[in-house]
Amino acid sequence: MLTFAAIDIGSNSVRLKIASVEQHRLKTLHEDREVVRLGESVFQMGVISPDAMANTIRALKRFQKAVQLHVADRVRVVATSAMRDARNAAAFTAWVKSATGWNVEVVSGLEEGRLIHLGVVSHEAGAKGRCLLIDLGGGSCEVTHSDGGRIRAMVSMPLGAVRLQQEFLRGDPPQKEDVARLKQYIDRELKKAERKLGTPRVSLVLATSGTAAALAEASVALASKLATRKTAGKSFVRIKPSVATTAEVRRLADRLAKMNNAQRASIPGIGPRRSEIVIGGALVYASLLERMGLKGFRYSPLGLSDGILAQMLADVDLRASVHKKIEGERWEGVMEVCRRYGVDQRKAEPVRQHVVQLYDELSKVHGLPPEYRLWLESAAMMQDVGKYMNHQGHHRHTQYIVANSEIFGFSPEQRAVVSAIARYLGKSWPDALDRVMRAVPVEEHINVLRAVTLLRLAVALNQDRASAVVRMRTHVYPKRVVLELVPGRGGAELEAWSLKKEAAYFREVFRRDLAVEVA
Repeated sequence: MLTFAAIDIGSNSVRLKIASVEQHRLKTLHEDREVVRLGESVFQMGVISPDAMANTIRALKRFQKAVQLHVADRVRVVATSAMRDARNAAAFTAWVKSATGWNVEVVSGLEEGRLIHLGVVSHEAGAKGRCLLIDLGGGSCEVTHSDGGRIRAMVSMPLGAVRLQQEFLRGDPPQKEDVARLKQYIDRELKKAERKLGTPRVSLVLATSGTAAALAEASVALASKLATRKTAGKSFVRIKPSVATTAEVRRLADRLAKMNNAQRASIPGIGPRRSEIVIGGALVYASLLERMGLKGFRYSPLGLSDGILAQMLADVDLRASVHKKIEGERWEGVMEVCRRYGVDQRKAEPVRQHVVQLYDELSKVHGLPPEYRLWLESAAMMQDVGKYMNHQGHHRHTQYIVANSEIFGFSPEQRAVVSAIARYLGKSWPDALDRVMRAVPVEEHINVLRAVTLLRLAVALNQDRASAVVRMRTHVYPKRVVLELVPGRGGAELEAWSLKKEAAYFREVFRRDLAVEVA
């Protein structure tokens, strides 16, 4: 039974969630959270303060004890907005590595939104239809329009609660002029988002993270004046209401902006830690809901850590329902890159088909992990995106574009692998000292070499693109591999010649001879 641990290093707090895999599903074993305000100094001075670093390291060491207690098979540590902005982020990630042995992965705003969406739709039944997801953290706010469990549009805005507090609201209570400037800033950012999102017609609005939880409870408490209700003569306290209307959020936001910190802390649901940063988040929610004509939101306790766990499950369990969903997201991301850079998919598709055939039929020869099937397909489709910049040296341009593009479902490490496979299709060969290969984990170097060899064969099989595609049959023997070509209308001489040029490299990588025959 596999056990995964997901750690979310946010701008306001760090979170831990540990789950085991049971019957292709995740079962939560342990959760922990600590407010560290990592982004407080970042949004003020551009760097993470030593105190915030030390507080975060202490929390991570406590998390590490829980991870060791539950014997987690894999740990993934993801950092978000504050780490994206901090000039000294590299120093902090090095400290985390030294203290815990964990590698910190700093994700983009869009990848953060994708993971949150994945975590929500994997567990929330209502999220399968048309819905809007809002996640307002410490440094950024991600808004995602989802339909049928798939992302239709997404924006990431610099509207996090800690960021807004540090940049606009220094007084206690804040000055009217500061609140007015903050509202203008929020409106400006929402106008940008509206151009991409439009006015989505949705049946459900789901809000995640601590700000949403606080607003849901506080808005009900203020609206009713008493957080109690009586049934059959008995009093029951409504501990965690999950729904807030737009009118309630607006009334609460305007009221919070006039209160001092002690008054805000006394409101049910907010408390002393949230009270310090809640004004900006409340104003964002109020403006966003009003601008998009939404009735309100429903709070969901799910979030980034749930998405990280779902991603880890999908990567190792091909029978998990989330695996198919993520594969679809990844492929759509690849197709989006191809469309953006003008790739002729009719020409790229035969290369993809051939590399899949080689992967499947030569599995005993190459021994590549299952995920490399998709990595090879992706590299085959995107191999020519570099021509958008320049035909000369386009393989180098392809590598740069793929490695630095936002491709849904691909981590930076995975993009590094795919971009390296697409890089070495010309005259150069992979070298461990190359800048490109240094970005690839050392343990993946041999796999990249093998994948490059297969993709070069697939490219060689598609030299004469003006004629019908050459069909191929493979024959595997103990000391050699035979590729039997069935010519198309234009013959197969050019393809056979191109394949024979790859024989020396094939022998070096796979320790087998490569023979080419034309039927």
